Amino acid sequence: MAERTPADVIDNPERHRFELPLDGGDVAAAYYKPDGDGHLILTHTVVPPAHEGKGYASILARGVFDTARKRGIKYVVKCPYMAAWYAKNPDYADVVFSL
Repeated sequence: MAERTPADVIDNPERHRFELPLDGGDVAAAYYKPDGDGHLILTHTVVPPAHEGKGYASILARGVFDTARKRGIKYVVKCPYMAAWYAKNPDYADVVFSL
């Protein structure tokens, strides 16, 4: 399969997660739940063990945050990985809702 980019990230609202398709039918996923106020709470990020250490979580994160910009929505970041990624990429402050 071709190299992944943030543009490959898709929203799967039925499963409440953003997905990055990987080789072998695997998927890296960032789970969320709506908060009732129009924000999404990012809760958990998973990269299958066979794909760890290849930068897929970072690609997924950028795609997730880019999606918020495109949609004009904000996230509440509860996921430790997404929080750490956001701390290194503060230029996405416009899509993070601070409580």
